[in-house]
Amino acid sequence: MTEKERRMGEQKTEETEQEEEKTETAEETLEEKTEEEETLEQAPEEVEAKEEEAEAVEEKEEAKPPLREEKPEEEEIVEERIYTIPLGKAWIMPPRKRTPRAMRMIRAFITKHMKMGAKKEGEEEEEEEPQLTITNEVNEKVWERGVEKPPRKIRVRAAKDKDGNVTVHLAEGD
Repeated sequence: MTEKERRMGEQKTEETEQEEEKTETAEETLEEKTEEEETLEQAPEEVEAKEEEAEAVEEKEEAKPPLREEKPEEEEIVEERIYTIPLGKAWIMPPRKRTPRAMRMIRAFITKHMKMGAKKEGEEEEEEEPQLTITNEVNEKVWERGVEKPPRKIRVRAAKDKDGNVTVHLAEGD
């Protein structure tokens, strides 16, 4: 008998839970209807103004350019060279400063050999200086074994565009 009573009690609790859910959904639909009625009660001018604002927002969203789906047009490469950069002198530094030193050495080497620091005669100082960009693959190769053990040398491909900006890539096959 106790089992029957327990089952009956479980059935009653399930029924009450279902009834509560029905009342909650009924209350939500009433709230939604009241919001719709409020919008209908508003003056037609206000409704039109809201619609125009929504259209303006949609137009702005459409006018935005796509987010980097395609690579931008590649800069015209004027000069491209492959270098083997010796990094052995980075090992003179204390262990925790070796790889940062190796990165500075790469930057200095490329600046010197790609003639980025030299200014032509008659060139104004107001012009932007050419930028040196080291790609992530070069950075990851140097940092591969950690801060204490940079490579002794690294092969890179340096490409200079028509504006004088230089990009350093890891050489093919490395």
